[in-house]
Parts: sequence; structure tokens; C-alpha cells
Amino acid sequence: MAVGWANDDSVSQQIQNTIEDEISRVRSLSMQGVSAEFCDECGEPIPLARRTAIKGVRLCVECQSSHEHESQRLALFNRRGSKDSQLR
Repeated sequence: MAVGWANDDSVSQQIQNTIEDEISRVRSLSMQGVSAEFCDECGEPIPLARRTAIKGVRLCVECQSSHEHESQRLALFNRRGSKDSQLR
């Protein structure tokens, strides 16, 4: 049976690649060090509970949420799955 350019396990391989990419992205964002008392973006105080729970936190909950929303919006395009990347 002709399958074109794709291997028999190409779908599962792409899923695995997507998972590995996301794990790498999250690990690169992991925070370390001393937590900030005030948000780096808006200057609002960061609650003690958040500073204790997340080591090295730099943003308040609101700024962190908007930052993650923007990052997720930009990450929706999977370059490995596009036809252009398969043709190169």
C-alpha cells in the first residue's frame, strides 16, 4: 500500500514531538532563585502565598495569566505538522 512520504507511525511520532516540544518549552520557563515581592510588569505586590508556592516567581497572577495566554496563542501553529516543513 502506498503511503506517500509519511511513515506508518508518522502520526504518533508527530504527537510525541509535540509533547516533547511543550515539555522543553515549560522547562525553559521554569523559575529559580528568589521570588520578587512586586510584579516585574505592573508593580503590584505578589502575595506571600504565591511567592512561597512558586520558587522564583516574578509576575503577579494577572500578569502571568495574560503572559501565558499570549504564549499559547503564538504556539498554536505546529511547524512540524505543516506541509511546508514536510516538503523541505
